[in-house]
Amino acid sequence: MSPFACPAITLREMSDPSRPSHEAAQPASVGRPRGRVGRFVDTIWHEIAKFGLVGAIAFVVDLGGMNLLTHTVLEDKVTTARILSGVTATLVAWFGNRSWTFAHRRSRPAHHEVTLFFVVNGLALVISTLTLVISHYVLDFESRLADNLATIFGIALGTLFRFWTYRRFVFARDPEDGAPAA
Repeated sequence: MSPFACPAITLREMSDPSRPSHEAAQPASVGRPRGRVGRFVDTIWHEIAKFGLVGAIAFVVDLGGMNLLTHTVLEDKVTTARILSGVTATLVAWFGNRSWTFAHRRSRPAHHEVTLFFVVNGLALVISTLTLVISHYVLDFESRLADNLATIFGIALGTLFRFWTYRRFVFARDPEDGAPAA
């Protein structure tokens, strides 16, 4: 075995705080925090990672869809293309976040969650579309690069808004005490 090799750690081992760590020989102060704060840190970290992965997929759908539409059937209608791609990305995000990212937080009937989810995403879409509208129509940055940069900036602002509101309002129930966020 090479001196640089380390044992393989599976995702299950990483997400299960009850399993012994491969780093057991290190002092407790270096390891994972314990108790309520430790569980909160574990939960928030897992939620951020999952939210990020679902968001990355939705981002590709969103930006790719906008570019596909503006390069083909909606060449002169960047706002319409932006809204259509945003709605499609929202559908992708709904399924990913409800069934994976925040599955341990679901406490409302599905029709309440979906209504809140789409209201929040509608507001986030307004935020991201406004950045494109301001850039394209107010500041006269009309190149494809400027439209893409404004869209990326708007998506980033909308993403911060979405994560906060998903945790606070949409999937509001706290996870079960001691339940892993895997």
